[in-house]
Amino acid sequence: MSDLSEDEKTPILIPGQSHVARLLVCYCHERIQHQGRYLTEGAVRGEGLWVTGEKRLVSSVIHHCVICRKLRGKPMNQKMSDLPRDRLTKSPPFTFVGVDVFGPWNVVTRRTRGGSANSKRWAVLFTCLYSRAVHIEIIEEMTSSSFINAMRKFIAIRGAVTEFRSDRGTNFVGATGELHINIVNVEDDHVKSFLQDKQIVWKFNPPHASHFGGMWERMIGIAPRILDAMLLNTKHGKLTHEVLTTLMAEVMAIMNSRPLVPVSSDVDAPFILSPQTLLTQKTRDLPSDFQDLDVRDVYQWKMVQTMANTFWKRWKGEFLSTLQPRQKWLTSTDNIKVGDVVLLHDKETARTD
Repeated sequence: MSDLSEDEKTPILIPGQSHVARLLVCYCHERIQHQGRYLTEGAVRGEGLWVTGEKRLVSSVIHHCVICRKLRGKPMNQKMSDLPRDRLTKSPPFTFVGVDVFGPWNVVTRRTRGGSANSKRWAVLFTCLYSRAVHIEIIEEMTSSSFINAMRKFIAIRGAVTEFRSDRGTNFVGATGELHINIVNVEDDHVKSFLQDKQIVWKFNPPHASHFGGMWERMIGIAPRILDAMLLNTKHGKLTHEVLTTLMAEVMAIMNSRPLVPVSSDVDAPFILSPQTLLTQKTRDLPSDFQDLDVRDVYQWKMVQTMANTFWKRWKGEFLSTLQPRQKWLTSTDNIKVGDVVLLHDKETARTD
């Protein structure tokens, strides 16, 4: 005890509920450059002060400190909402579709005396929000006219679409028109007319909410990886439009054959739940439901209907349950109201600016 100072032996007792105690804690907190609770408590005790309920008071001071929030505060998050109706309602494939564009790739368009002329190609990826199937179309330009042609081919092959969803990236909005950037402007009059004629609704995700399109963003990540592996086998590394279109069709087939749920090790359940099964109605292993059908009833249309019913039954029983767990944003918080003082977190601006 002889090594202790007089302040440490007989500290000044201060009620923690008083305004003086809060001012002293704020003073010590500023002296140590807005560090955490333990350092602040040590600074208060080092000044020869004994504040009753010190831990609670220090935590309160740090919680309301504007500088601490600016330096280390976390952005507000609201509880994760329920899945939208178009991802849970049973519907024909490609009724509700997510859209995105990726690329480009350099392709050889023609051969001249001086060599080969190169050009660029992009890919438009359409993702079924319900069955997770994908469809890919190649476009020659990042323009509204090329995108309309891709949509027309997509609808001609896959049938009518009720709703498109996409992000508000520069690929789909018209805000960059004055910058003369090649974009697919959904707000263009020609695109609007096409959507109105087909009675299609186009919905944009909220700005800075990339998780709204996580389903097709994941597909955007898978498709180039498959294509890169295929391009290793192309001769001399020269890619033509015809080769790119063929390879992209094979990429689409591989992606649609992916299992939606873990493959079962049960020998009595060899049927793999994949989007390809629903789209083509073909599988090497026939579903077990055919065992209960009479020979006279096994017509082609009956087989197709049975396979579709098997897909939707397994989709509901095995795959739907995997969509329910929430990995983050688990609690509800108060929404920001008019008059609240907030700090705006901008990715382009440092916290200390």
